[in-house]
Amino acid sequence: MDISDYRREYMSLGLHREALLEDPFKQFESWFQQASEAGIQDANAFSLATNDAETGPSIRTVLLKLFDQNGFVFFTNYNSKKSLQINKSHQVAMLFPWLTLNRQVKIEGHCEKISTAASLKYFATRPRGSQLGAWCSDQSEVIESRSFLEQKYREAAEKFKSGSVPLPSSWGGYRIVPRCIEFWQGQENRLHDRFQYTKQSDDTWSIERLAP
Repeated sequence: MDISDYRREYMSLGLHREALLEDPFKQFESWFQQASEAGIQDANAFSLATNDAETGPSIRTVLLKLFDQNGFVFFTNYNSKKSLQINKSHQVAMLFPWLTLNRQVKIEGHCEKISTAASLKYFATRPRGSQLGAWCSDQSEVIESRSFLEQKYREAAEKFKSGSVPLPSSWGGYRIVPRCIEFWQGQENRLHDRFQYTKQSDDTWSIERLAP
């Protein structure tokens, strides 16, 4: 199928250096709030790219659950493919595609586990069904059928029916600590506005305009 004529113009007000906040985390917070207020479904969903020398690059969508001056946090199974790749190469990239607003945010940095206590704090806030799901899914492993997965869920529900669901040892959070954060605003004629924040050795951030 030829989709070479599948295109649209990116019409927006543009992004100017003087309008950017000096702190990239504050700038991200501002854009995230605007994405949420615009009704973008799953505004906290981002594509996470990982890589290692054996299996090559891999990408998937995960959900951001916390961000602050220390980085961006998501949760997953520590035995999943993404986790195995992170263990071999801590360098990752993440992308928020807020295309309804003609915007993207790209973040590159290194990934590290958060503490068990921090993972438990978040796990305790999850719906019980999601807590049970963390116990019954060996993420990324081949399974024989849907019914096999549902049976494991029933077993987990029975095992923990009389109390709270504990945190699995194979489940928890990662923090992505950025070295650069790029804010992309689509513009007419593909002359997009791109500004990249890069962390300096003294923990300050430089801001540079990039060619589209």
